[in-house]
Amino acid sequence: MKVRDSGMPHEEMWSEFFNPQTILEQMQLTSELENVVDLGSGYGTFSIPAAQIVSGTIHAFDIEPKMIDLLESKADQLQIKNIELHLRDFIANGSGLADNSMDYVMLFNILHHSNPKQILDETYRILKPGAKAGIIHWRSDIPTPRGPALDIRPRPGQCKQWAVESGFIISKELLLEPFHFGIIIQKL
Repeated sequence: MKVRDSGMPHEEMWSEFFNPQTILEQMQLTSELENVVDLGSGYGTFSIPAAQIVSGTIHAFDIEPKMIDLLESKADQLQIKNIELHLRDFIANGSGLADNSMDYVMLFNILHHSNPKQILDETYRILKPGAKAGIIHWRSDIPTPRGPALDIRPRPGQCKQWAVESGFIISKELLLEPFHFGIIIQKL
């Protein structure tokens, strides 16, 4: 099930909105992490730099074959061997990953889905006890050059509420200048 209003801009434009290395550091992605999931990996904006940070595997999920092919090509060109690609509708069918098996999940610009709690419930299921997930989304309190329509764009308070309803505790809140907010959540 494709996330609503998820048309990706051209990669050149998309890459102007983020400094992935800085964001991953702020979102507590570290070399101690072994099994990391990127739900909705798109161009690999975060999967590629995350693979260069973590000590284990990045599980990159996307529903679009074109995005999976592009990420595979980039990983091959950069000789990155620790990205496992998953062409899968993880919203409709789950991730297929084992319960309590992952160290970190990246939920970056994806919770504008019509049922974000479904994504958070799957995240909770696959994370190890004590493990974290990072939420990033477009701010709605300022004009942004891109992002979902304002009427479906989640606000930080909504994301925190959904996370708590799925069993998480809120670990940290961040402002990711200039256009995003971040929330780090933790499974008990």
